Amino acid sequence: MTAQAASTNAVGAPGEPLRVAVVGSGPGGFYAAEALLECGLAVEVDLIERLPVPYGLVRFGVAPDHAKLKSVTAVFDGIARDPRCRFFGNVALGREFTAEQLAAMYHAVVVAVGADADRKLGIEGEHLAGVHAAGDFVGWYNGKPECAGMDFDLSQEVVVVVGQGNVAIDLCRILAKPVEDLRRTDITQHALDALAASRVREIHLVGRRGPVQARFTPKELRELGALPGWQPVVDPASLVLNEESRQELALAGFVHAAKNCEILQAFAARPREAERTLHLHFYQAPVALQGGSRLHSLTLETQKLAGPAGDQRAVPTGERSSLRAGLLFRSVGYRGCAVPGLPFDTRTGTVPHQDGRVMKAPGHAMKGWYVTGWIKRGPTGVIGSNRLDSVETVARLLEDLPALARPKPGRTALLAMLNAAGHRVVTFDDWLAIERAEQERGRALNKVAEKFVRVPDMLAAAAGQLAEHAQA
Repeated sequence: MTAQAASTNAVGAPGEPLRVAVVGSGPGGFYAAEALLECGLAVEVDLIERLPVPYGLVRFGVAPDHAKLKSVTAVFDGIARDPRCRFFGNVALGREFTAEQLAAMYHAVVVAVGADADRKLGIEGEHLAGVHAAGDFVGWYNGKPECAGMDFDLSQEVVVVVGQGNVAIDLCRILAKPVEDLRRTDITQHALDALAASRVREIHLVGRRGPVQARFTPKELRELGALPGWQPVVDPASLVLNEESRQELALAGFVHAAKNCEILQAFAARPREAERTLHLHFYQAPVALQGGSRLHSLTLETQKLAGPAGDQRAVPTGERSSLRAGLLFRSVGYRGCAVPGLPFDTRTGTVPHQDGRVMKAPGHAMKGWYVTGWIKRGPTGVIGSNRLDSVETVARLLEDLPALARPKPGRTALLAMLNAAGHRVVTFDDWLAIERAEQERGRALNKVAEKFVRVPDMLAAAAGQLAEHAQA
C-alpha cells in the first residue's frame, strides 16, 4: 500500500476507496479491472458497457468453433463477481452521460472500447454490393446486434477474402466448414440457415506479401487443410523465398513463419482430390473491383518485396490479372472510432496517449483519463496481450494518484443519474440470466447456446420476460 493510502483519509485507504470507471467490458476492460483489484488499495471499479452483455471481442470476435479461446470468460466472471467490482450493462459514454459528467463522478476513467471499425482497401469499386468488411461477417455469425440484420449473398460460387491474418482464416473456415460441425457451437441460427444453403465452391485468400510475412498462426492455417471436401491450393512458386525472407525466419517477430511455410509446402504438394478449392495467393493485391449493380470480378496486381529483413514492404510490379468473384470480404485490419469527449488520432484510429495516459496535446495529459487495449495500441496481439497492456495503464494511473486524490462519489452518483433518467441498467446478475436463457434456447436446438441478437430481447431475458419472437 502506498504511503498516501496509509492515511485513513487518503484515497485508496479503507473507507475512502479509489473509484475508477472502466469503459468497455472486453478483455482490455476486464484486465484493467483485475489490475485495479490487485493493486493493494481500497478500490471500487465500475465496468461500463454499452451493450447488455459483457466480454466484447471474446463474445463477438472469437470464431464459434474455437470454444477454448472463449474459456477466458471464466476469469472475467471471477473479476465481475468481486464485491468491489460492479457491471453496468446497457450504459454508454456519450449516450447516457458525457465525458465531463463521468470525470466528475470518478477519480479516474480507463477507456477500453476496442476497435470496431474496419480498414478499407481504398480502391475503385469498393462500394459495390457483395463487398463487405470481415468484421461485419464475423459479427453476423457471432450475434453482434449491429450486424444481425445484415445480408451476405452466399448463393455466389466464388468468394475472395483479402487479408493474411487469423480473422481472414476464420472467414474461410466458417464458409467451408460442414454445417453439421457448426451446429454444435453457439453460432447464430440465422448464420447456420444461410450457410446450410450456401453455394460457395471456390474461396480465394489473397495477400500482398509472402508466406513469411503472413500473420496467421500454424493452428489456424493447418485447419484449412482439414476441411472435408475442400482442397487447399498453393502455387509452389509463391513459396520460393527471397534472401531477406529467409533471414526473417530467424527473427523474433516471425515465430510462426517457419511452421507456416512447412504447412504451405505440404498443401502445394497434395494431389488434386476435392471438387471445392481454397486458393492461397501470395504477392497479390486487389487494385480495382468491377461490377454493375454488384461485384463480378476484381483486378489483382502482382507485388514484390523490397526493403531489409524485418521491414519488407510490398511494391507493385505492374503485372495484372483478373479474377471473377461475386463476394469479397476485406480483412485488412480494424481501427478504433472516436470516443466522445476524448482526442482522437484519425491516422492510427487510436486515442493519443503516453504509456496509457490520454494526451490532449503533446506533453499535456488529460487528467484522470487513461486507455488500454486496441483503442490504445491498435488492433494487434491476442486476447492475453491485453493483460500486460492494462497492467501498464493501471501502473500509470496509480503513479498519478496524488494528483487525482479529491472526493468523488463514484457509482452512487452514476446510479442516481441513471435512475433519475429512468434508464434500464443491466447488472452482472442480469447478464447471468441472459446467459442462462441463451443456454436454454441452445438446448432446444441441440447447441451450446443460441444468442440473443437484439438488445430488446437481451433486456427482456434479463428481466425473465422473454419476448415471444425471441424464443423462436
